[in-house]
Amino acid sequence: MSWALGLWLLLQGATVLGVVNYLRHLPMDRQEEAPGGVAVLLCVRDDWDGGPDLMGRLAAQSVPFRLIVATSGACPAAESLDFPNVEIVRAGVAQDEGQKVHKLRAALRALGPDDRYLVFIDADIEPPSRLLGRLLFPLVRDKADIVTGYRLLLPDAKPALALVGAVEMQLATLPRAAGSTMPWGGAMAMTRAVADRLELDRVLAGRLSDDMSIGLAGWRAKLRLRPVRDLLVGSPLQGSGEAALRFATRQYRHVVTNSPGMWQAAALVVAVQALGWLWAIGWGGWGAVAIGYGAAWSRALVRRRIIAGTVEPEQARKARRSLVWDAVAPFAVTWAHLAVQIVGALSSRICWGGYEYWMKRGEVVRMKRAG
Repeated sequence: MSWALGLWLLLQGATVLGVVNYLRHLPMDRQEEAPGGVAVLLCVRDDWDGGPDLMGRLAAQSVPFRLIVATSGACPAAESLDFPNVEIVRAGVAQDEGQKVHKLRAALRALGPDDRYLVFIDADIEPPSRLLGRLLFPLVRDKADIVTGYRLLLPDAKPALALVGAVEMQLATLPRAAGSTMPWGGAMAMTRAVADRLELDRVLAGRLSDDMSIGLAGWRAKLRLRPVRDLLVGSPLQGSGEAALRFATRQYRHVVTNSPGMWQAAALVVAVQALGWLWAIGWGGWGAVAIGYGAAWSRALVRRRIIAGTVEPEQARKARRSLVWDAVAPFAVTWAHLAVQIVGALSSRICWGGYEYWMKRGEVVRMKRAG
């Protein structure tokens, strides 16, 4: 029993050190750049409400840019946007690729010769005013080829939503090495030269996941992918707990249908932690449970500091709801994480954005409108 307890202590200590590593590498001097020739690409659904909060946040950016909004067809809110230097692109309905990817490819075809930096954002984010400047800084200084932030879920006051937020926070606060970074399409940037080098339109053709496709292509091309650790970008999590769990499952289904090896590595790490908690509660005794809770509370305290140092106070208040699970039932977070990983691997069908897609090796082989 003593050797098992020692292994459990090492495992829990490693998880705490991982989160501490993220905190230690949060940049204090958050330098920005504001070059010319920046194009921001935003894909929206045709029932989009115009995103008044998002538009206000984009207007507050310190970087001049032109905005390319890609829709499927008629989007009244996009057509009536009162925003400087905006272009609306109508992509139509996809036949053999994800609708978001289809719109993104149309937006890429709308680029002009003066668009030298490309920034990709999602419509459901609450970006800080430094978003563009921070994403562009490593590109302008030639420190990276693809730069990315990461989502920080802001759950409503429902326990199930906070649980999904806790699962996602395990990923958001992982140590990030440049050589193993996978970009997040909600806040990502690259130069036009890199997009041309990757042949981005070809990379995305027939795909469902934009960021996984770009990230894997970047790895194959040995590009420098760099995370901006202070860009944990607020992303509201609303609706039912069931919908939130479907969201979490869909993320892992994207992973397993694009890179089974990546899914296997992630599932192995979480499975070890999940089985460790099962042993601790069932056979490890109070000492093992105390070690698990001590590590969980330590991680929660460090994550609280990370949150406070990266997002606005109101966003931090919402994000902290997820930390309650780490304090009260950390085993539930790990078991839920493993569950969505397993369920995500049980099917190649992905429901997303009003469509159902059937996947094979990362490509869409069949799609239909949901419902």
